Amino acid sequence: MNTLNRRNFPGADYPERIIQFGEGNFLRAFIDWQIDLLNEHTDLNAGVVVVRPIESDFPPSLSTQDGLYTTIIRGLNEQGEAVSDARLIRSVNREISVYTQYDEFLKLAHNADIRFVFSNTTEAGISYHAGDKFDDDPAVSYPAKLTRLLFERFRHFAGAQDKGWIIIPCELIDYNGDALRELVLRYANEWALGAEFIQWLETANSFCSTLVDRIVTGYPRDEVAKLEAELGYQDAFLDTAEHFYLFVIQGPKSLAAELRLDKYPLNVLIVDDIKPYKERKVAILNGAHTALVPVAFQAGIDTVGEAMSDTEICAFVEKAIYEEIIPVLDLPRDELESFASAVTGRFRNPYIKHQLLSIALNGMTKYRTRILPQLLAGQKASGELPARLTFALAALIAFYRGERDGKSYPVQDDAHWIERYQQLWSQHGDRQISTRELVSAVLSVSDHWEQDLSKVPGLVEQVTRDLDAILLRGMREAVKPLC
Repeated sequence: MNTLNRRNFPGADYPERIIQFGEGNFLRAFIDWQIDLLNEHTDLNAGVVVVRPIESDFPPSLSTQDGLYTTIIRGLNEQGEAVSDARLIRSVNREISVYTQYDEFLKLAHNADIRFVFSNTTEAGISYHAGDKFDDDPAVSYPAKLTRLLFERFRHFAGAQDKGWIIIPCELIDYNGDALRELVLRYANEWALGAEFIQWLETANSFCSTLVDRIVTGYPRDEVAKLEAELGYQDAFLDTAEHFYLFVIQGPKSLAAELRLDKYPLNVLIVDDIKPYKERKVAILNGAHTALVPVAFQAGIDTVGEAMSDTEICAFVEKAIYEEIIPVLDLPRDELESFASAVTGRFRNPYIKHQLLSIALNGMTKYRTRILPQLLAGQKASGELPARLTFALAALIAFYRGERDGKSYPVQDDAHWIERYQQLWSQHGDRQISTRELVSAVLSVSDHWEQDLSKVPGLVEQVTRDLDAILLRGMREAVKPLC
């Protein structure tokens, strides 16, 4: 079987115009995949040089395959049909290590064609490391490495305004572009790199905050032999992902033309503020997950896909989204409904087996951040508690019993919640406290909820009724009126 490289599989080559910090599965199935499409369908003509930002020999360098690898995108398309699309990605030219090829790393700043910097160095990557120095080769933190590279460019091109970069981080933190910019400026000041450099940083470069959304399942270990037989070559960097993707960039409108998004439509939005899109994702995608998990699991279901194939549970989730979450969000209704439709399609993806128990991690915090704002907004708007979001809270409290059909299951949360629930459910089982007292004890933990939820009109009463129904009749019967 052929080995994947450019000698065996000749094709288009592109000049290096993009630096990418991070060699992982996500960027390869998200950024590099999109760049590859734009290269094929427009005149973007941009090659990527991947910089491995950490000191690691695993996985091996992409350069062992001349930057080539295959993405397999699979899931339900916009028509609800199962699709699987294999694509040979040619947008990556090579990979270098900042630790073993530091001079080569600095030389990237000398390339006049480089215009964009993308990154995904994990949530911890955009952080300050006190020991980083200008002369380190390299510094530890990603922002320090980037500062050093930017200064190299400033010095090489004598501060030319047209040699600045558009810097687009993909790390999963709020306003990642702003956070990265602040740290670069901090290092520039600490290292005394001069007022002219700082002015160039602020005027010639753009730091764009982003929202990224795609489930990337990575190397398909259990299917490799079958997939490589179908492809006709060996690929040590096979990368699988779902069909859906969304890239929201907070940046200048001119960015669309620079990336040639005006010539080929991708699901990329250039916006003035990513906040409403973050709220949409958290409320609809993450909120639906959080509402679904305790209800579906206690109804005897184990995966998201199975839940969406269950008529009643699916109806519960969809009504929660369309009747209780969407009405209180601050974006056009048609945009929200389109996103919601994509979300439920993603939940049905037959290629992803998403275990409910894995999503259940830290359920109390997830409810507070993902569902509670919509519950309170709904009550404020209509004077009534949203029935399904309230029921989901009762189901969550029931979930922390840690038992289904007489068998125990692991509940993963902060130790104080585990201990608190064990105590409360033990007292409830011994009839030392009533269901109402149990509910009140949970809702009144102001340190967690950031307010005393037991004082929200009608909430204790409704959650108590729902929880009693779950305990007396079982989840299936209790949830039926809401389906």
